[in-house]
Amino acid sequence: MRRFFGSGIFILILLCLDWYVFQSVRHVMQGASPRARISVFSLYWFFSALTVSVFLLGSVIHFGEWPKSLRTYVLAMLLGILISKIIAAFFFLIDDIRRVLYWSGGTVYSRIMRDPSFDAVNITRSAFMSWLGIGVGTSLFGTMLWGFRNKYKYQVRRVSLAFDELPASFRGLRIVQLSDIHSGSFTDRKAVEQGIDLVNSLKPDLILFTGDLVNDRADEMVPYIDSFARLSAPMGVFSILGNHDYGDYAPWPNPEAKAANLNTLKKIQTDMGWRLLLNEHVELERNGERIALLGVENWGAKANFAQYGRLKDAIAGTAHLPFKILMSHDPSHWEAEVKNHTDIQLMLSGHTHGMQFGLEIPGFKWSPVQYVYRQWAGLYEAGNQKLYVNRGFGFIGYPGRVGILPEISVLELR
Repeated sequence: MRRFFGSGIFILILLCLDWYVFQSVRHVMQGASPRARISVFSLYWFFSALTVSVFLLGSVIHFGEWPKSLRTYVLAMLLGILISKIIAAFFFLIDDIRRVLYWSGGTVYSRIMRDPSFDAVNITRSAFMSWLGIGVGTSLFGTMLWGFRNKYKYQVRRVSLAFDELPASFRGLRIVQLSDIHSGSFTDRKAVEQGIDLVNSLKPDLILFTGDLVNDRADEMVPYIDSFARLSAPMGVFSILGNHDYGDYAPWPNPEAKAANLNTLKKIQTDMGWRLLLNEHVELERNGERIALLGVENWGAKANFAQYGRLKDAIAGTAHLPFKILMSHDPSHWEAEVKNHTDIQLMLSGHTHGMQFGLEIPGFKWSPVQYVYRQWAGLYEAGNQKLYVNRGFGFIGYPGRVGILPEISVLELR
């Protein structure tokens, strides 16, 4: 009963949003031909009805049985339309508040709002805000559609990292970091293979994968085992688990099935030749000198993220080693715990994907995810410690990327 009530409230909100936005659509179409109005109105309500149908009648139309790629794109488009309407409604609301204040008869406000500059371009302030809201919302939706083409456009980011404590034998060590593969989202095997070829062409000394191999289930990785098994480096390929790897977000018939899924995922990594680190460390040797590579299970400081990681277990027995690299999937772990261990000089994370949406230009980067994670993409430093957050190799949810491209990190130690 509670679920039915919640669904009803959600649908009511959707319909109210549709009606509110439609008032502005109808307003800006007043001067259009009857045929154009019918076409625009029909298209508008078609997508509105489709959104409600998918949400309300998903089981009836067997939406879960549709091909995965089609299902993913339909959901992404509907979500994009919904977000665009919300953004547009924000502009409309500003204008409605203005009109309410204006109609209230406030003398000072009336003088301010009677701005002749709009008369000069022969457009009312309400029409201007309606066009602005529709323009911004439509542009956002168009941007999300354009982002579909970027999900396999792998970007190599090269970063040089200097450490006083680094043994001489490890100077020039080239690490390739990958993160957040999310194999369950892939729909283009050839494009993924090209990304793997790109990694191998970089000739890394060491490859480190920082979690989220799948979305939920180990069998998502089966079609790609042979592909990722081709990753190779002289010092090995090492990995850790991310929050999605535990199957915490999928329904399971019983706890045993969930545990079996995780065990299968661990075995897959072994079969690919990867060394999975589970709250432990290994020693890496070069010319008789050694450093420590630590790997912890997922540990998130944010609410609703499980804390499987045990850093004290991973770091135990490493006091004699002068330099330590920690792989920990969630970057919130850095400020919450890792920074207290000043003998961990470098931490590598992923998790955020840069939200797959944002803006990065020289000297400036922005993404909505930064309001949730202080460290969300790229390099961060505190004293002698450094954190690098990879933007992710794959994608989840939205099958695309806008401004934040999939990343292959090349970290050179010096």
